[in-house]
Amino acid sequence: MIEHRPFNSLGGANHGWLDAKHHFSFAGYFDPRRMQWGTLRVWNDDTIQAGSGFPPHPHADMEIITYVREGAITHEDNLGNRGRTVAGDVQVMSAGTGIRHSEYNLEPGSTRIFQIWIMPDRGGQPPSWGSKPFPKHGRSGKFVTLASGIEGDGDALPIRTDARVLGATLEAGETVEYRFSDPRRYGYLVPATGRVEVNGLALQARDGAAIHGEDAIRVTALEDAELVLVDAAPAD
Repeated sequence: MIEHRPFNSLGGANHGWLDAKHHFSFAGYFDPRRMQWGTLRVWNDDTIQAGSGFPPHPHADMEIITYVREGAITHEDNLGNRGRTVAGDVQVMSAGTGIRHSEYNLEPGSTRIFQIWIMPDRGGQPPSWGSKPFPKHGRSGKFVTLASGIEGDGDALPIRTDARVLGATLEAGETVEYRFSDPRRYGYLVPATGRVEVNGLALQARDGAAIHGEDAIRVTALEDAELVLVDAAPAD
């Protein structure tokens, strides 16, 4: 089963400095049919204006992955971490027992990100943060694991949950396949750019595809495309 979630069906709010679209219920947007997808809880599509951002605020018990699509985001937290993550790269924050952080766009133009929250497998862990470059040419024509809590994904940023976040770039006409280890797992795919077909279902840029009960997906680019995919465990 693959459920198409068109971009124009997403929740969201435009705050001026932030134009946020929500694939799942978040903040002032509530849809009981879109609360989570397995352990995937949040997928926000955020456009942050230059010189603005999220002031210091707390998180706990959540794995938060930020995929930068355009511009850059600058992170600072109460653990002393500070870093700038640029387009195509990824940062991960394991909120654990609690962390307070800020995220600002200090660039001259808009920054666009996907912010993805996945529920952790266990609580009581110390908080942490990390960032890593993932050049787009390194994932040309294939899925590359960007963040993962699955054994064997050693090159990815670590997260504390049975899930992985993957990225791929495809040229028009290219096809890539991803196989799930178990059809009971939950997949969620969004083309950051470009039009694609997923097992024959057409998606526009920034649409969502909620996948469940599938052994594999086959993604064909109808035009040059950049993909982000989450493979998550069932929720307890």
